[in-house]
Amino acid sequence: MNLVILLLPLAGIGVLRVYESALVRQTESELVAQGAFVAAAYRAAFARTVPERESARYGLPVRAAPPLPKSDDQGDRWQPRPAKLDLSIDPVLPPVPPATPAAAADRYALAVGREITALMREAQLVTLAAIRVVDPDGTVVASTGEELGLSLAGREEVTRALAGEHTSLLRARVSDDPVAKADAAPRTTGVRVLVATPIVHRNRLLGAVVLARTPSSIAQTLYRHRQPLLTGLGVLLAAVLAVSLFTAFAVARPVTAVIRQTERARRGERGAVTPLAHPVTREVAQLSQAVAEMAQALEERSDYIRNFAAHVSHEFKTPLTAMQGAIELLREHYAGMTDVERKRFLANLAADTERLDRLVGRLLELTRAEMYRPRDDASAFRPVLERLIDEHRAQGIAVEVSGPLPEAVVALSADTLDAVLGNVLNNARQHGGPDVRISVSVETGKDVLVVRLSDNGSGISPTNAARIFEPFFTTARNQGGTGLGLSVVKALLEAHGGRIDLLPASAGAHFAIRLPLVHTGNW
Repeated sequence: MNLVILLLPLAGIGVLRVYESALVRQTESELVAQGAFVAAAYRAAFARTVPERESARYGLPVRAAPPLPKSDDQGDRWQPRPAKLDLSIDPVLPPVPPATPAAAADRYALAVGREITALMREAQLVTLAAIRVVDPDGTVVASTGEELGLSLAGREEVTRALAGEHTSLLRARVSDDPVAKADAAPRTTGVRVLVATPIVHRNRLLGAVVLARTPSSIAQTLYRHRQPLLTGLGVLLAAVLAVSLFTAFAVARPVTAVIRQTERARRGERGAVTPLAHPVTREVAQLSQAVAEMAQALEERSDYIRNFAAHVSHEFKTPLTAMQGAIELLREHYAGMTDVERKRFLANLAADTERLDRLVGRLLELTRAEMYRPRDDASAFRPVLERLIDEHRAQGIAVEVSGPLPEAVVALSADTLDAVLGNVLNNARQHGGPDVRISVSVETGKDVLVVRLSDNGSGISPTNAARIFEPFFTTARNQGGTGLGLSVVKALLEAHGGRIDLLPASAGAHFAIRLPLVHTGNW
């Protein structure tokens, strides 16, 4: 991955042809400079060769392109020509068309051309550029090649230069390009750079200088700079190796340690997943902590399921065993039993059946409570509690309410609120006996409604208080208790963001139920 990231900038350079464009612009700048010197040499030779009285009839008025912008410190003297060719933007024109026959050039223009030809050819040995000088009609009067006396007027760069425009463009390169024959550079690129510069003397157009050269290829440039490039590549590879080793130390090794822990946990080893002592990075530390917490939660859930299954098995086994024994006795001794004995055995069967039915119902309630996903439920608190109080009073249970009940709206549905309060009231009635008195008080906080329920029963011992919310734990099994009522209440409240607590009391049991409130303006 690190090597791929290292190669991405190089791939981007290749796709955008950024470096090739830089080589093209370098060649363009060199040709512009060479063209300026050749034009200056032609003007000087023209001034020496052509008499003053004859020079006025040469050329046409300059039809210049719009002037280039000048900075404040340049004045009107400076006319820089920055390189502007770009392979990703500028089109590549067809190869250079062949030169065509032309009428004989003026003798003075030919004389000036002969004077600078030697200079041009000597410069070509160093610059490797093909150079042509044409008169105002486009006829070659000086050349480093073989087109002397021929016309280049049909070429775009020549036409634009004779109109007074400094021109730079790209053309496709072919092996039989006559202009390319004087180029001694290896032809490893598919384009040639052409620059045409008008020759202006005393505001008269004397002709144009046309230069062409194949730019260096990327391979040539890289080969010329192979030593520093190889050194830089070695440094980059060393950096990539260092980054890879650091990544292995900071990420791969800690993640591998987490994987080993999870494999041990998968094989059943308890406590195998713990937060790493040296996670190195914050992200790996968070991952290790999250995996450890998940493993602990799974172990706790596994213990809960195991204990839950054991409790369910035990709770179902007792009535089922009794029912099985009663059925066997009835099957074997039914004829010899008295009516009283038959009714007693059938009553036992009915009682055991009712107990199993209660267990199944409570188990379904507990399952729904633990799997419950709260919605945007809301209900009025006072009507639900008043109805439950009336029902218990109708059964002969004394229920006292301290103070007026608030007109509050809680974040539970009416059925859920009924199940929570009803289970706690039934628990007090079941454990307190027929003479139990239940006291109810309600306190309203900022975001919570606290319902306190207490009774005058025998209370709960400290040993039993620690287990009162465990499933199947009950001290009233003979009275039909299943030990699931308070477990259902606890699960429902936790699902809605509430809670239930057993508070210390000098006599009886004292519960505090915290119900989340809903602002009445939004209900």
